Amino acid sequence: MQERRKSKRMELEANLVMKRLDTGEPETVAIHLTDVSKRGVGFMCTEKLNINDVYECHLVLWTKEVMHVFLRIVRLEEEDPYVYGSVFIGMTEADASRIAAYQIVDEHGE
Repeated sequence: MQERRKSKRMELEANLVMKRLDTGEPETVAIHLTDVSKRGVGFMCTEKLNINDVYECHLVLWTKEVMHVFLRIVRLEEEDPYVYGSVFIGMTEADASRIAAYQIVDEHGE
């Protein structure tokens, strides 16, 4: 299959705590990140999430910093576990630059 992504994808071990924005009760979902770019994240989880739903997330970076971001689920690829693709909504340029800087370091093996 031809690569259509506009940003290089990285694999990181990290955790996201996600909350649905359109319900009164927070819903914490344990997930495993499979790739990260400055445009979005791919992840696996055991919970069924809906395409186009937006979640508030706390993304733990490789530096142990926490980025507060919003994700929109755009793709469901597999089940058991579910494999999702999501895009960042309203990410600041500073946060996108932090991810891009890691990509550059990762590419050069530094």
